[in-house]
Amino acid sequence: MKTVIVVHGGAWAIPDMLAEASMAGVKNAAWAGDAVLKNGGSAIDAVEKAVRSLEDDPSFDAGHGAVLNIDGEVELDSIIMDGETLATGAVASVRNIANPVSLARAVMEKTDHVMLTDRGASMFAERIGIPIADDLVTELERKDWEQSSSFPVGVEKFFNTQWGHDTVGAVALDSLGNVACATSTGGIRNKMVGRVGDSPIIGSGGYADNRSGAVSCTGHGESILKVTLARLILFHMEQGKSATAAAEASLQYMGERVKGCGGAIVVSSTGDWAASFTTPRMAWASIKEDVLHCGLNPKEDFTERLK
Repeated sequence: MKTVIVVHGGAWAIPDMLAEASMAGVKNAAWAGDAVLKNGGSAIDAVEKAVRSLEDDPSFDAGHGAVLNIDGEVELDSIIMDGETLATGAVASVRNIANPVSLARAVMEKTDHVMLTDRGASMFAERIGIPIADDLVTELERKDWEQSSSFPVGVEKFFNTQWGHDTVGAVALDSLGNVACATSTGGIRNKMVGRVGDSPIIGSGGYADNRSGAVSCTGHGESILKVTLARLILFHMEQGKSATAAAEASLQYMGERVKGCGGAIVVSSTGDWAASFTTPRMAWASIKEDVLHCGLNPKEDFTERLK
């Protein structure tokens, strides 16, 4: 099976000053995931590696660079899912964890549960030796948070103007034909304490099933939750739609039904892939058969042959 990795750095109105860093970040993440796959690694290893790369990059709202809630605190959410077994791990409202995607994977592999939240997730992280991180907030985010005022304004600015930033994610198909997804976020600036969006919710922020494919979503979390966007895209693929047609139909439905904007990356179990969005911009990159595709603006698709 030819391997595929697709990553996104969030669907929102990415300002020009972040455009270059966002593109560099998603390319780096795609390379990191592709290296795992090329070495015979699993799809689950590849998506974790790619998302860790994005969490470590302060250009994105996940891990380092996360936005602050109404009390000026970081609260992080993540999910990871294995399409072979439907094994899933998720964490919500965790603080001081640099790589929530790895904590989510530990929930999947080392507990009998699917999701841990807040204090329980922190206790579990401490028990398995995941270090505390005190350096997740950037100076720029602290300044932006101080200038912003309320959550409704935060939502409006997030997706329709050039403030705030959104989720990261990855989907992959490995050489054995297994798919996986991972999604990670700091949420929306000025969100209420304890607010959880779509990212860590199975079927909304992500879903993976070898029988159809894998999806990672991004955008306005409350809207994505209402239409269970990840599962909706895979439903359309199960009905025979291509990855692109399924993503576009589902995003269009979300826009019409709940007036929500967003984006998604998709890979099918046969290697068909897509990166679609209805926001002004979404940074994304994919690698298949040594060809890197990437884009930022609507209908944009730059290609680069890897050496």
